[in-house]
Amino acid sequence: MPNPMTVNGAESLREELAHRKGALRQEITEAIAEARAHGDLKENAVYHAAREQQSFNEGRIQEIESRLADAQIIDVSKIAPTGKVIFGSTVTLIDCDSDETTRYHIVGEDEADLKQNKISVMSPIARALIGKMEDDVVTVVTPGGDREYEISGVEHL
Repeated sequence: MPNPMTVNGAESLREELAHRKGALRQEITEAIAEARAHGDLKENAVYHAAREQQSFNEGRIQEIESRLADAQIIDVSKIAPTGKVIFGSTVTLIDCDSDETTRYHIVGEDEADLKQNKISVMSPIARALIGKMEDDVVTVVTPGGDREYEISGVEHL
């Protein structure tokens, strides 16, 4: 199944992959070699910690490579804006109850970061928004009850 991803998300994963395969892998290898030099490996906590870190790093490398291999990279800036909410668009919402305004960037699962207002395309809010048009009112089912939002803007940034 394709894994939708923005251009920035793919670039971020490529940078992490390069770091993990290069500098981090080298640091871990050196830490293992240094720990081995201290002798008895059975009771060497530094050695075991370094081996665990190596295992985690190699696992993450495989995970990133798999994500990038399955990635469907979408450059939303090359898609003509129509006012319709699509993957990669930045949506400005007005809460119909509180008149509070929020902006969300709809991104792939690997890129989601609520602190940066980047929400996964699989999140309830994004699923309610996809396919809707600017000025539509959408209902989002949340654990605290249904919330209504008006889509006041759709941008392809």
